[in-house]
Amino acid sequence: MRIRDELGVVYEDGRFTGAFGVRGRPGISPAQLMMATVLQFSENLTDRQAADAVRDRMSWKYALGLDLDDPGFDASVFSEFRARLVEGDLATHALDALLARLVAEGLLKAGGRARTDSTHVLGAIRNLCRLELAGESVRAALEAFASAAPAWLAGVIDDSWQRRYGARVDTWRLPASETKRKALMVEYGRDGYHLLAAAHAHDAPVWLREIPAVDVLRRVWVQQFYRYTTGSGTEVVRRRENTSEGGDGLPPGRDRLISPYDLDTRHSLKRDHGWDGYKVHLTETCTPPETTTPETTAATGRGDTPNLITGVLTTLATTPDAAALDDIHTELRRNGLAPDEHLLDSGYPSADQMIHSARVHGISLVTPVLLDHSHQAKARAGYDKASFSFDFDRRRGTCPQGQTSSTWNPCRQHTTDVIVATWTKSTCGPCPVRDLCTKGQQRHITLRDRALHEATITARAEQTTDEWKRRYAARSGIEGTIRQTTHVTGIRTARYRGLPKTSLEHNIAAAAINMIRLDAYWTGKPLDRTRATHLTRLDLTHAA
Repeated sequence: MRIRDELGVVYEDGRFTGAFGVRGRPGISPAQLMMATVLQFSENLTDRQAADAVRDRMSWKYALGLDLDDPGFDASVFSEFRARLVEGDLATHALDALLARLVAEGLLKAGGRARTDSTHVLGAIRNLCRLELAGESVRAALEAFASAAPAWLAGVIDDSWQRRYGARVDTWRLPASETKRKALMVEYGRDGYHLLAAAHAHDAPVWLREIPAVDVLRRVWVQQFYRYTTGSGTEVVRRRENTSEGGDGLPPGRDRLISPYDLDTRHSLKRDHGWDGYKVHLTETCTPPETTTPETTAATGRGDTPNLITGVLTTLATTPDAAALDDIHTELRRNGLAPDEHLLDSGYPSADQMIHSARVHGISLVTPVLLDHSHQAKARAGYDKASFSFDFDRRRGTCPQGQTSSTWNPCRQHTTDVIVATWTKSTCGPCPVRDLCTKGQQRHITLRDRALHEATITARAEQTTDEWKRRYAARSGIEGTIRQTTHVTGIRTARYRGLPKTSLEHNIAAAAINMIRLDAYWTGKPLDRTRATHLTRLDLTHAA
């Protein structure tokens, strides 16, 4: 592999000291394991296939610095290595170390332009309905009890439990009748409460409550069931329902568990697409490269300078893009790779974010600002907010007819500080163009503070220019990076469970994509910037 010839040592054993013991027999070099893991993702191999490649392929042995007769290692070493990386807080090291080496070689530097976008990631779980979730949560707790305290469990349940929970819920057909499904849900609820009560009884071993599956069962039951005692002393268990259906409410999607085996997966919906899993944000450089001619490529042996992934952030599926932007910038600054300009789609920024990014991170956001959604602006007729002028020093607004506002009230709306400028009825009533201004008897306009208002006005005006559109056109290239990452490394579906391991997976995948692109650069392979289908390549003008 050319990565060793060009960059030398990328990963060093000393960086992994905190995750590996210093006593006992020396183990396999963690630096070699890190490189082998990145190579594994570059070809989307399983652990067993990667272990075979380490043992059989000469190119892998050379990249890892192994002797040709090195026997390699067992496939289980990969999973143990990943677990140590997560426990040692080294989930981002695969990408961080590579970026640091590229900075040292002059292939990366701060400044320039970068672009970011997000895509959905499917969790390594089965989609469960609420009935299946309840049944599988009870079964998971029973499995944990049967493994940790079989004698205790035998005194808590009878043989009927084995018939109900002996096999996974998804291996048998659920009742088709809605009545029977509700009855089964209540039965699951009673069984779950019975197990929780037994595990928290005063005569039960205290450590039973600390079993993870018991805590999962408790959390699922808080979200899915409630129980109460009637006046006659009868205990009633019911399934929670939405308030719109007359129930007492369900937790919001950002907090609702959807699997007893992965507590970080969430159900999310973006436009008409829903999924259960995570969301990953990829950031790559997109500074216009110097034009490479065939003569230059032949002389230097180098191709076009590649765009490289400089940031990866994995979040819950329900986390909005706007909430992730500050973390993205923080990570870019941590690696010393904060861009001057950051190209984003309209899901990330707001006027607040534009000012915050410039002041705190020194990053200028190039992104379409959401337009005015008033009925005047949508109809492109009448007087929208842009038709008015506002004097923040004198605390007044002036309408297109030259009338000034009567009040200027700072207030708070939906946790946001705003200013409401109002014109009186006596001013708006006799106005000959009132129909172009408002449907009511007087006009109210809500503003942000001066800095946010001026930033929004400036951004909206700038994004209508041809120069801005030309700069922003480069943002679309991130879609190709997302496709390459999901198809080549297979991150569309998570390999592992839990946010920490999924984040580790995405950082390793980003390092793998960077190595693939660097290999194309070092071998003089040009970037395919004009990909076209076979149909579009046909010249049908002469055939006609």
